[in-house]
Parts: sequence; structure tokens; C-alpha cells
Amino acid sequence: MSFEAVVQATGLGKSYATCARPSDRLVQMLREGLARLAGGWPQAPSSTEFHALRDISLHIARGETVGIIGRNGSGKSTLLQLLCGTLQATTGRVEVRGRVAALLELGSGFHPEFSGRENVFLNAAVLGLSRQQTAERFDAIAAFADIGEFMDRPLKSYSSGMAMRLAFSVIAHVDADILIIDEALSVGDAFFTQKCMRYLRSFMKTGTVVFVSHDIEAVKALCSRVIWLDAGAVRRDGATKAVCQDYLDALLANGGGTASSRAAAMDGLNSPAAPDPLPPSDPRQDEWRRRSLCNDIRVFSFDSGQAGPGAGGCTIRSVVLRGGQGDEIPWIVGGETVRLEVDVECHTTLRSPIVGFMVKDRTGQALFGDNTWLSYLDGPVAADRGQRLQAAFVFDMPRLPAGDYTMVVAVADGTQQENVMHHWLHDALRFRSESSNVANGLVGIPMRRVTLENADGGRGGGP
Repeated sequence: MSFEAVVQATGLGKSYATCARPSDRLVQMLREGLARLAGGWPQAPSSTEFHALRDISLHIARGETVGIIGRNGSGKSTLLQLLCGTLQATTGRVEVRGRVAALLELGSGFHPEFSGRENVFLNAAVLGLSRQQTAERFDAIAAFADIGEFMDRPLKSYSSGMAMRLAFSVIAHVDADILIIDEALSVGDAFFTQKCMRYLRSFMKTGTVVFVSHDIEAVKALCSRVIWLDAGAVRRDGATKAVCQDYLDALLANGGGTASSRAAAMDGLNSPAAPDPLPPSDPRQDEWRRRSLCNDIRVFSFDSGQAGPGAGGCTIRSVVLRGGQGDEIPWIVGGETVRLEVDVECHTTLRSPIVGFMVKDRTGQALFGDNTWLSYLDGPVAADRGQRLQAAFVFDMPRLPAGDYTMVVAVADGTQQENVMHHWLHDALRFRSESSNVANGLVGIPMRRVTLENADGGRGGGP
């Protein structure tokens, strides 16, 4: 990463005059017009000022990925609009070096009466492409958006997710130096969100990203630095983990309790393990099944027609989740034991095949997974051309927060450190957690035992 500044803001401020009555605003506008003619700028007595941003100074270097976080009304979107030039600052100045592509809000830069095709040319022109350049890239933009016949329908007929697909597809093909994204990735399906995240991670190797989101886990996954805005001012600017933790602590403190009191309440977690045998599964599982707390996870079937990158020495023919009775299951309850089976057809000899999987959330954050390498380190299971391999993983499904998830499945030949990737499927299986009993964190881990005891033998003050 270069230390050359591509975004530089000094003393940036944005304020708006607010009036008690609509008629006061009309008087205000007339007075401002007369004041300009007279060379002054008097403030009408009937108005007050709302300061959306106050004295913002920041420096973003080429190649940085910077997150902007803060509560609603903290000034995040206003700051991005100032960086993009769609708003003018009241005070201070901002310099941006390079071509900027922004996804500020759904449909921004688009005309609702125009078709998707017409909006692609319109938006690309706004972002600096000539009509010929857009025409040369149109097929790639359409393929990335993947909205089919809707490309020639009016934008007003689109869902919010389709509008986001089209908007992101355009900014991904304009050769931008700086990407500015405001919360838009929270709209749309998990498949396209992960496609966007893969593009962003590729872009981040050379470009600069400014990313606004309320999804703190997405900010942690993408950003190397975070700026926390509070009431229009920078409250903290620093390393992602530290700033996000302080922000979450502040939110929790406003809702009751402090970071220190929470830490004190957790002091007793590292108690000695009980000497008696552990139960085979989480003892709360039966209780969850009887209550609304049940973590229902819907499993969508494997699509055998999907393609995937790789050297082509084999093809993943099926990916199936089975329950305790060996049947393919369309639903899982978080905490249940499941068996994942991956069936592979070999097109060439694989001397030391490795089959693995990884479950990711909607932003592409890796949650959990494993592969066969370590289990067969001393005795690889080779396969010749035309033979089939079947890998199986038996595990307790973690409890998942409500949302969409995908499973990556891949087959390589070699070692964990050096191998040839033969087939990789980004979206081999898709899950949807319809309800959840996960209190916090990315996943809930099935517990073998949970206990709470009064160490002094008393009952305390409760009933």
C-alpha cells in the first residue's frame, strides 16, 4: 500500500438551515438571494443551523480499505456525498485524486423510466466512460448483473436487489481508482453479495475502498482501518478491531452496563472441567425443539449444472447433507449431527486428492470448515481417471444467526501447502437460517454442558 493520499479532507463541515415553518424557509431563500447580490450572507432570524458534519479531517492513502461506522444520523452518508462531490461543503475542503465510482443508495444515478440497458450507458457516462467504452464492456456488465430479460425493462419494475445488482455491476467495470459504497450490499441475495465481496477483495489489492455499513462483521472482514463518526464528528480513527470494539462497547453501555462490568461478570468462565463423562450432544437440544428458540436451517439442493474454476482434473458431481437416519435432509436444527457427502468424478489420476469445504456468511466471511488432508496424511487415497471419490464429514451443525449462508466445496491434488486446484464451487450448497437462538457471535457452538452454581452453597436473593 502506498502512503500517497487519494482522499484528503481538512476542516470539513456541512450544515443546513432549519426553519420552524415552511413560510420561514421561503423568506430565508429570498434573503439569501438578496444577500448574494449585495455581497453578504446574513442569516435569517427565523432559522437555526443543523450541523450534519463538524470539522472532519481525514487522510486515506492509495490502496487502503477504510470503514466508516456510526449510529444513524452520525453523518456517514453526508461525508460520502461530500467525498463524491454530490454535496458541497459548508466549511473546509476535500481533495480526491483518481476516478471515483460510488454506490451511495439504491437507484442513485439511474432514471426509473429508462431500461436497465439505457441506465448502464447513462451511469457509465456519469462515471467517465465514453459510449464506445461502455458498449465494449456491456456484455461483461450484463453477465455480472445477471438479471436476464430485465435488462431491457424499465428500472421502476426492478426489485431493490435487482437495482443493486445493476448499480454494482456498472461500478465494477469503469476502471475506478476509488470505490465508495454506502450500505448497499445489505440488499440482495447471498450469492450476489458474495460475488460483490470477491470483486471487492480483488479490487482492494490495487484500489482504494471507502465502505459504510452497520454490519460490523463485514467491516471487520474487509477493512484495515475504521473511522467512527458520532454526532457529525470523528470520535475515533484507527485499527479496525480496536475501533469496532470501542463502538460496540459504547452501544452496549448506552443500553445498560459497561465493558468493565461485563468483563467482571465473565471472570468465572475458566472453571475446571467436570470429572464425569460428557453427554454425547448439547442437552438443551430437546428443549429447543419444543420452543420458538429452535434454530431452523433450510438447506437448498445442490445444483449439478453449475460450473466452477480449476484445472479440470475432476468434477464435483454432488454435495449432500444427510441426517442421523442417512436421508438427505431439507432442514437442519442447529446443534444436530449431520453428515456432509461430496461425490467426485476423476478425469485424470489424482495421487493425493484433498476434498474440503467452508461455510461462509452472506458477506463471504469464513465461519467453519475442514478438509481431508490431515486425516490421510500418511496414506493418500489415490484415484485413476474414470474412478470416483467420496468424502464424508460428520459434525455437529453450529447454530447459525438468522440469514443466508453458502458452502464452498473444492478438490485439489497435492499437499496442504502445495497443490493443484482441480474444481472449486463457490456456492455448492446454500442455507437459510430462518430463526435462531444465537445470542451473539458469528455462530453458536453446541455445548456439551452448561452449568451455573452458587459456590458458597446458598440460594442468593432470587425466588
